[in-house]
Amino acid sequence: MVSYKRGNSVRRNGGGGRSGSWVSVLIVLVVLVLLPVGFFFGVGMYSNKVDGNDMSTSISKQDVDWRAKLAFQHVRSLFSKKVIDIIKANTEDLGPLSLDSFRKNNLSASWKFSGQDNVIDNISRPAEIAETNKKGTTPGKQEKILDVGHSQSVDTPEKLARRQLRDKRREIRAAELVKKDDDVIVKLENAAIQRSKSVDSAVLGKYSIWRKENDNENTDTTIRLVRDQMIMARVYHSIATMKNNTRLARELQNQIKESRRALGDATADADLSRSVAERIKAMGQLLSKAKEQLYDCKLVTGKLRAMLQSADEQVRSLKKQSTFLSQLAAKTIPNGIHCLSMRLTIDYYLLPPEKRKFPNSENLENPSLYHYALFSDNVLAASVVVNSTIMNAKEPEKHVFHLVSDKLNFGAMNMWFLLNPPGKATIHVENVDEFKWLNSSYCPVLRQLESAAMKEYYFKSDHQTTLSAGAANLKYRNPKYLSMLNHLRFYLPQVYPKLNKILFLDDDIVVQKDLTGLWRVDLNGKVNGAVETCGESFHRFDKYLNFSNPHIARNFDPNACGWAYGMNMFDLVEWKKKDITGIYHRWQNMNEDRVLWKLGTLPPGLMTFYGLTHPLEKSWHVLGLGYNPSIDKNDIEKAAVVHYNGNMKPWLELAMTKYRPYWVKYIKFDHPYIRGCKLGA
Repeated sequence: MVSYKRGNSVRRNGGGGRSGSWVSVLIVLVVLVLLPVGFFFGVGMYSNKVDGNDMSTSISKQDVDWRAKLAFQHVRSLFSKKVIDIIKANTEDLGPLSLDSFRKNNLSASWKFSGQDNVIDNISRPAEIAETNKKGTTPGKQEKILDVGHSQSVDTPEKLARRQLRDKRREIRAAELVKKDDDVIVKLENAAIQRSKSVDSAVLGKYSIWRKENDNENTDTTIRLVRDQMIMARVYHSIATMKNNTRLARELQNQIKESRRALGDATADADLSRSVAERIKAMGQLLSKAKEQLYDCKLVTGKLRAMLQSADEQVRSLKKQSTFLSQLAAKTIPNGIHCLSMRLTIDYYLLPPEKRKFPNSENLENPSLYHYALFSDNVLAASVVVNSTIMNAKEPEKHVFHLVSDKLNFGAMNMWFLLNPPGKATIHVENVDEFKWLNSSYCPVLRQLESAAMKEYYFKSDHQTTLSAGAANLKYRNPKYLSMLNHLRFYLPQVYPKLNKILFLDDDIVVQKDLTGLWRVDLNGKVNGAVETCGESFHRFDKYLNFSNPHIARNFDPNACGWAYGMNMFDLVEWKKKDITGIYHRWQNMNEDRVLWKLGTLPPGLMTFYGLTHPLEKSWHVLGLGYNPSIDKNDIEKAAVVHYNGNMKPWLELAMTKYRPYWVKYIKFDHPYIRGCKLGA
């Protein structure tokens, strides 16, 4: 573009001047005729000024080369050698540049050099430069500039400076990125820590060693360190085996054995032997060696993930086994209690008939007294219920206990309370097998228990042999569901026809306060007075009943609040009016194939007393001591009745030790029968 414009300029200034000279000669020849010599002298002077290059040999050749050279000379005059070196260095590093980038002045700091403004100004003023060049540029200077375009510069100072500045910028940028990454990582770690602190792993109704209530302040860091070292040693042992590094694998295996031997059965740092410090040091050195030889982030991560998955599978299997064993333990009767029952039974039947009777039998049908119903086959548990009630009663002489047991434990129950009468209170023991009216023709559950399908369900020969198999449904196969003692609660008016009110108690409760206030509670025409157990979504009807069945879906609200058996005040007058037993029979007949609910008495109780239950104050009855380790101690101490519902009964070895003292304080451990059967605290 510059050459084109400059050629036009030369043509206008040079060619036009030459043409004008010939016209002037003609005019002079015509007009003056005397001035031809002066004209040629002027043309010669002008030609010498413009064409000073020794490369042309003729006048016509001078005209052609002169235009191109003049244009090239003006372009070269725009750039000094320093500018050309910088352009050349940048072109070699980053590729060719456009002249427009220089005109726009969009240069970084490293491209700026002295005289840049002058260069840009020269580019923007080509006409002035042409005039200046016409006047002052010498042939020697032009040759010098031409030579610059053909020079080969290698690692010039400008090129080195450019590279240094570029490298420095890259280092600064890399440092900034690393710092940003570090800041982001720190923020993410802090956020994760805060989230983990806010997570409460406690689940209501589940016992877990990870609950906050069970956190151990003594962290036992030494034990944790040994276990962590063993985990990493197993990881490196696996990698070493995979890479055929048998020597290192053998060393790791031996060190793992040594660490395991040093750890032993210790559960706290105080239990560790003195040699554990040496084992930790030796293991640390070996792990450092293994890290130098085997460390691969991807491999180590994969091994740890595999170990985590394996541990998770083991935990699941152990949980199933634990569930099975806890259900199995809940079914069993400890040897001491079995011994107590057998000894008492033998001694009872050795008594003459006249000594088998309880005093104050006239109080059994007096509706003005406080009557209790207790159905149990556990002598020791029943004794705790009676003793705790009487010891906390304000007027013990007004309390009447109606005990019902099975024929196997009937003698033992009688003998215990004959030997240990409940003070001035009245007590009476009956045998459920002597209730002749309670037969399969009248009672649906008895008819169902005698059916082949139910016998197959309970006594089928192809039971699973593994501990974890069938653990989920094991609790529904508990033998207590085969006993009519468990279903007798639906026949209270038939068992006690002359009573108006009766307080039903389970045998796994402890009474801590006087209960006579319950007889003064107005049930507002309802039949059942009970403490509700539902929270936001816990213990509502949909947890017990099958709402996919149309009979259930039509008649009940899935969000209706559940309540608890264990301490229930029943109005037997309203019971008879509303035919509660008939309602129970209707639902029990519909559930012969167990499509409405599983086995048990709470689901049919919820259905039978639906809309007929009056909620009591929660302080009357606190539940969960048989499964929930996080019950507030203040709630327990303020409760009138505490209930060990769940598998961890207080008479079993798996009972929670923190709750057992509330139960054992009502047992006479110095009693000859208790000592003889080794029932210690």
